[in-house]
Amino acid sequence: MISRVIHIYKTAFEGLSGPIWLLSLVNLINRSGTMVIPFMSMYITQSMGFSLESSGTVLLCYGLGSVLGAWVGGRLTDFFGYHKIQFYSLLGGGILFFVLSAMSTLFTISIVCILLGLVNEAFRPPNMAAIGVFSTEENRTRCSSLVRLSVNLGWAFGGGLAGILASQNYKYLFYVDGLTNIFAALVVWFYLPNIQLKNQTQKTELKKQRESIFKDKPFVIFIILKLLFAISFFQVFSTLPVYLKTVLGLSEIQIGWTMALNGLIIALFEMLVVYQLSIIRKDLILMSIGTLLLSLSYIIFNIMAGNGLLIAIISTLIFTIAEIIAMPFMLTWWLDRSTDENRGSYAAWYTIAFSAAHIIGPSTGTYIAAHFGFTILWWSIALVCVLTSGGYLLLHYFTNKNKLST
Repeated sequence: MISRVIHIYKTAFEGLSGPIWLLSLVNLINRSGTMVIPFMSMYITQSMGFSLESSGTVLLCYGLGSVLGAWVGGRLTDFFGYHKIQFYSLLGGGILFFVLSAMSTLFTISIVCILLGLVNEAFRPPNMAAIGVFSTEENRTRCSSLVRLSVNLGWAFGGGLAGILASQNYKYLFYVDGLTNIFAALVVWFYLPNIQLKNQTQKTELKKQRESIFKDKPFVIFIILKLLFAISFFQVFSTLPVYLKTVLGLSEIQIGWTMALNGLIIALFEMLVVYQLSIIRKDLILMSIGTLLLSLSYIIFNIMAGNGLLIAIISTLIFTIAEIIAMPFMLTWWLDRSTDENRGSYAAWYTIAFSAAHIIGPSTGTYIAAHFGFTILWWSIALVCVLTSGGYLLLHYFTNKNKLST
């Protein structure tokens, strides 16, 4: 039995290109320092002394910058390639984390968060486009999962360390986040292969390719569903840490290690699970199942009583399973629909869905929690997840029946 599992693990990692491993290293370094945004709501409320709604405003500003950054990053990727845009966004983001640490008023924090969101999110489209460059149709899901594995290894390490640092001084989070960004930028510049793709500077052709994206009806519907999924998903970075602290009574260190548990489980098991599930090739059905499980991870808070840490761990376990089942196949689904010439634009809209969720999710989540309580919030998020899950099933049905033009 053990030898069988070892063989599956070995097979799951075989045949992936060197640049994909290097791209994963970049994400591992970058995400090991991802501390500021997950702890931003606690930094604003616990360290700076502002209200919960103020933290929602700050995260909304970050989301506004993220939407613009995703669009800009995608456009620049199609014109200049994945290499330079990743480097400059990582370097600029690292510098802005140091600037943000020096801000002391709600206004200046909000302004810098807009800039930080713009520069940080410009990294994602070229990063995802690079996965398409260095993968094949046969191993694309495994390649994207390897990159996600590195992201979550970094998240596991960074989340645990962030809790310890936050318990000492929240400013330390900004310094570590900035340094890891800059280090990842240097790895990209000196080691990641820079392949010049054909037609990348032919503006007329690129315009036609981008226009074709909006004629891709299944993709447009997919982006709407992705937005709803991300709104629910990103509560873990905004309202959930405050809930764990103020309602369940967890310490910063406990919250950090609870977050780290998510990344650790994904790092250990996602490649194995994805390797098995990718044989099915029912991407939208898997997204539906994962989204339904995501709803359960929030419902747990309303139906369980007792030890707060135990409740948080159970919710994290369900949340993690949902993420493993749904998210790798989201990336593969749109990558398979794109080409070298328009992959940056597809990646931009995929990232915009995430970025828009940074605006809608924290602002609405903190508003509902502040005015109606966390119980109403968790039921509301669960309902959104259930409806989104049904949307993925309908999209699967219509695309398979050719009722939507592709």
